[in-house]
Amino acid sequence: MSRPGEIGLADAVAAIREELLAAAESGNGQDLQFTVGPVDLEFTVVLRADTTVKTGFRAWVLSADAEVGVGGERTQRIAFTLTPRYADGRDLSVRGGWNRPAGPGTR
Repeated sequence: MSRPGEIGLADAVAAIREELLAAAESGNGQDLQFTVGPVDLEFTVVLRADTTVKTGFRAWVLSADAEVGVGGERTQRIAFTLTPRYADGRDLSVRGGWNRPAGPGTR
């Protein structure tokens, strides 16, 4: 069972996948495009026994707030690289047009 500030590692990766797909979808039909390259991820996780999964344990990603309250549990830092591709092997592209309104942080 997760605690406040924790998310399952699979859920964290799924959230990143959804954000990349949303970016690609919002740019459909636009002039400028970017191919999404490798995505480097790094998380602090805590491993806990879990009889509901095949491995017998589950990795929980900790937020910065949760890291402080972990107490006696041992945390691990894990890093890995994902290369986003569509199921058919095509590269994922994020597109934008020249006539779009200014985005966040621009004046």
